[in-house]
Amino acid sequence: MSVVTDRLANGLRIAVDPMPGLHSATVGLFLTAGGRHERAEQCGVAHFLEHMAFKGTPSRTALRIAEEIEDVGGYINAYTGKEMTAYYARVLEADVEMALRLLADIVLNPLFAEPDIEVERGVILQEIGQAHDTPDDIIFDWLQESAYPDQPFGRPILGPAERVSAFGRADLAGFVGEHYGPDQIILAAAGAVDADALQAVAEDLFGGLASRPKATAPAARFAAGERRAFRDLEQVHLTLGFEGAAARSQEVYAAQLYAIAMGGGMSSRLFQELRERRGLCYSVFAQASAYDDTGLISLYAGTGPDQIRELAELTMDELRRGAEGLAEAEIERARAQMKAGLLMGLEGPSGRAERLARQLAIWDRVPPLEETLARIEAVTAADLRDFAGRLIGGAGPALALLGPIGDAPDREALVRRLAA
Repeated sequence: MSVVTDRLANGLRIAVDPMPGLHSATVGLFLTAGGRHERAEQCGVAHFLEHMAFKGTPSRTALRIAEEIEDVGGYINAYTGKEMTAYYARVLEADVEMALRLLADIVLNPLFAEPDIEVERGVILQEIGQAHDTPDDIIFDWLQESAYPDQPFGRPILGPAERVSAFGRADLAGFVGEHYGPDQIILAAAGAVDADALQAVAEDLFGGLASRPKATAPAARFAAGERRAFRDLEQVHLTLGFEGAAARSQEVYAAQLYAIAMGGGMSSRLFQELRERRGLCYSVFAQASAYDDTGLISLYAGTGPDQIRELAELTMDELRRGAEGLAEAEIERARAQMKAGLLMGLEGPSGRAERLARQLAIWDRVPPLEETLARIEAVTAADLRDFAGRLIGGAGPALALLGPIGDAPDREALVRRLAA
């Protein structure tokens, strides 16, 4: 069956992907607002709000929310990203309407009771502490800050502890008022779901919401910076970030293929050179992220303090060689990995529902899968060479280092090595 899309009069968008033969479905409310939509004094409030949605509404206590979904064997969760906050549930076919009504209640009618705010504040502060104690988590926040300094796009999703410690009910309600209008809500569902029935429930739940002006986020400005911190660890954690391709860019698929070829698997250049041939690290990878107006190619490796200089310099060498040209076999292997990852991710309703929401957020439509696969197939060796050349020929990488970093080269040294 094909994807069914609709838009309510107030701007709320709906996408449904029925999957015959399934007994379960995923239904979610995806808000096109996240960390990058926060002002400086709001940093962390979108994530705090996601937590508070589960703490109760006028008609449901926090316990009742959990019981209602688990009484039918379902699962409910949420997450906050840079550009989207998602609330979703996985349930059996007979319980789809119940799940949607529950999601609508927690998103539209959170209580924000002061005692619950205090409890959840403690939970989030523990989450922040845990992230700071996990080097290969916090290093990516530092990379984001180094790549996009002094702007919302570079700030951490969890927020700084001092901000989280000060948030109150007015802060939470204020962000909802600014960013939770119907034209910022995408209802996406996939699996054992009836499109007509779901649309009717959506009209009942959301049709009466008044449209409101859509708040926009400041443009992201890549400005390669550097952050280094000594910590008494066994390893130095290294991340590099290059400005990639935005989600609607013609180069977005070239960026993803390039990241896969360079560090997307065991056959990738960085894995083979740094781990298999040199034995310099256990973990090394590259990935491409695409956003509304920017993209980021990020690389990570962890190694011992005596090997960090060699690892960083060899990484620059491989990036330079990759820009000179990837072999046809490397390109086709990366293409196969990308297509397989896409198709395998769509075998379950959760992956399909999330794709529906993201495609609507990017394109305001859901491109057919065949269109996406054709765009992946259309990327040529010349496209990859052009993209990689611009990547290494630009401002150079943002750099974040954590651990016993005494012998680690600085950013300027890596830029010189890359240009050698």
